[in-house]
Amino acid sequence: MEQNTSLQQQLLEAGVHFGHLRKKWNPKMLPYIFAEKKGIHIIDLNKTTESLQEAAAALKQIAKTGKKIMFVGTKKQAKEIVTECAKKVNMPYATERWLGGMLTNFNTVRKSVKKMQSIDKMLNDGSFDSITKKERLTLSRDKEKMEKVLGGISQLGRVPAALFIVDIGHEHIALAEAIRLGITTFGMVDTNCDPNKVDFPIPANDDATKSIAIIANYITAAIAEGLAERQAAREEEVEDVNTDENEKKAARLLAEAESEGGRGRNNDKSKTGGGGGQFKRRVGGGAPPRRTGAK
Repeated sequence: MEQNTSLQQQLLEAGVHFGHLRKKWNPKMLPYIFAEKKGIHIIDLNKTTESLQEAAAALKQIAKTGKKIMFVGTKKQAKEIVTECAKKVNMPYATERWLGGMLTNFNTVRKSVKKMQSIDKMLNDGSFDSITKKERLTLSRDKEKMEKVLGGISQLGRVPAALFIVDIGHEHIALAEAIRLGITTFGMVDTNCDPNKVDFPIPANDDATKSIAIIANYITAAIAEGLAERQAAREEEVEDVNTDENEKKAARLLAEAESEGGRGRNNDKSKTGGGGGQFKRRVGGGAPPRRTGAK
């Protein structure tokens, strides 16, 4: 309970509770609105805390399974924070602009990423030394443009399992693509948005830098925890496998030693006990005595 109180206090200090003007509100946000003050809706921080913890628990489980969670935040206030958070946990991100079809047309986008990586490789390994300075400059500029938009997804080999979105209204294309592909969505939802569009809505002020930072960092911490647990479980598995192998090896060596010992005992018997028995038979049950008298 104390943890909840302190989290609520932090959310309050970060201004997470400030919504939009009443005239801009979405009626579907009514369950998450605490009150109205000077024409501005105030978000219920109890609901924010519950939603945030629920979303964090779900994201932790996704991270634990080793699946990718994509961070999306292209608005000015969110760019830097989202990039930083995604890099902390080595997750893909989109912070410059959302390319239409980034998810629904993923194979084509992947080709562009590969093109960008090959240009980068050729510029670095001297493959373009024979081309003119102007051509090299053009290629460098193309690469920089692609890097800006696609840099965050350069390591993404397949469509992510989940999307964490800052401002679902602003990122409506990303949200629509995720819904179409059945990707789990998590999003900061302000009073001017529809919370039903997201699987895990987090009612919060999505315009203030401090508010975005506290929510994004809380989510990132949960993902990091999930990744750490996954790593620990994998190490434990390796240890278990090694222990099993060692136990099997020890059992095999013991069995071999016992069978060697058994063979040795059998050999001793054949040398002593077996020979003695034959000798007794010869003495006790030898050939019948010859007759001496004649007819």
